This record gives sequence, structure tokens and C-alpha cells, in this order.
Amino acid sequence: MVVVTRFAPSPTGFLHLGHVHAAWVARDAARRAGGRFLLRLEDIDAQRCRPAYATAALDDLTWLGLHWDGDVRVQSAHLAEYRAVLAALSARGLLYPCFCSRAAIAREVAAAGAAPHGADGPVYPGTCRELAVTERAARIEAGAPHAWRLDMAAALAAAGGAAFGFREHGVWVAADPARFGDVVLGRRDVPASYHLCVAHDDFAQGVSLVTRAEDLLPATHLHVLLQRLMGWSTPDYAHHRLVTGTDGARLSKRDGAVAARDLRAQGLSAETVLRIARG
Repeated sequence: MVVVTRFAPSPTGFLHLGHVHAAWVARDAARRAGGRFLLRLEDIDAQRCRPAYATAALDDLTWLGLHWDGDVRVQSAHLAEYRAVLAALSARGLLYPCFCSRAAIAREVAAAGAAPHGADGPVYPGTCRELAVTERAARIEAGAPHAWRLDMAAALAAAGGAAFGFREHGVWVAADPARFGDVVLGRRDVPASYHLCVAHDDFAQGVSLVTRAEDLLPATHLHVLLQRLMGWSTPDYAHHRLVTGTDGARLSKRDGAVAARDLRAQGLSAETVLRIARG
């Protein structure tokens, strides 16, 4: 089997050393196996993503010599595919509309006291899960803002109820998607969630080995469930270490992590930047 890896940044800022490390790991795994290294831009969040950052990412990777194979997949060009997945899950009774605002959910969780926490934060208490079908339809018809949540109990039943999982660095791991609760898979401002798009695109692109930072390992449990529900193949996974700053915290665009292009502007060579990122 041909090894296919991918690097999938979100163009919400310039690439920093953590991104460079992730891109190098994916490219190196593909090249050592004689496989293919793909590039995907995860830009479905229209409020935060910017074309200038997407262009800069391609320029930075080219300068670094991290050349990818084939065309770049841009998620915003495939919204119809994600909507089709949501429609398929909805037709099977696996989704329900949630009319709760983030503020309302926060108040309800706070009122509940020690609410369980999942991989994405406090687990949604299921307020809208039991709404009557007629009430759901009436609210949607009236234009009430809503998100689409996965009914986790129904999804696990549809997945067969048997144990399933994935290979992490060659070791079998039993999936535990219930930790996410009734996770949001689509909303008005972002038509499909990161989880749905990633699971879909890895299958659509034929990715056979997912290399990404270890902070995304919990999300894999949910992605494997979506793969099973949709009949998509499950790739192998190899989560790698996070690149951290001098304070030990993970590098973040929001926290002003130094961009690779800033180091380039300071006169550092591509080889030096790669060496620093690789650690």
C-alpha cells in the first residue's frame, strides 16, 4: 500500500515552528516510504481564515523545501461534500438541532456544578436532544439559529456497539468517542466542524497515515467513529510531540508565536529554520 500523508494547516495566521515541525514529519514519513505528501488548507472558518495567510503558507513551505504532491485541497471549495455528510447522518436519525447559545450552555453547565468534561470541554447536557420533532421543525421554520449535534448514544448504536479503534504508532487503541458527548458537527457560522471535515477529507484524499501533534490525539477517537458511521477506511495514526516555547507552553498563533517568515526576514536560512523546528 502506498503511504499517503498530509499537512493541513488552518490559514488563521502565519506558520510558526510548530507547523514547520508537523509539515516536516508528514513529508519525511511519506518520502521515507516512497509515498505521497499532500497539502490541505482547512479554511472553513470564514471569520478567522484569510487568503493572505493561505498564500503565505504555500510560500513558506516552498521556501523551506517542503514540497507537496498534487493539488492543494482547499476545504472551502468542498462545502457541498460536507453538507452531504451531514444530510446522510441526519437521514439516519444521528443528528439533532441544538438551539442553545454558547452562553446558555455555559450557564446550564455552571448550574449543574461538577459537569463532566470531554475532549472539547464541558460535555453538552443534552438540553435539545429530547425536543419533539414538531417543535424542532417549528423553530427551524421560524429561523431560530441552531447547530447540528451528533446524538452520541444513537451513533454508538449505529456503529454496531462493538469495540473499534485505530492504530497509534502501530499499537491498537480502542476508540472512546463517548468522551465528546453530543458534539457539534455543523453550525450556521461554520457549516461543518473540524472533526467532520478532517474525517471526510482524509478518506477523500486517500490518506493512509495521519501524522499530527499529540494534542489532537483525543480527537482521533471521534474521527474513528465518524469513519465507521460513513463506511470510510481508518488510516494509521502517529501523533508526534508538540513544539513548545521557552515557557513550556505549546506554540500558538493566538499567543504570538514567532512565524517562520519572521525568522526568514531575520536572515536565517531555510535549513536553519528546519533544524530548529525539528529539534
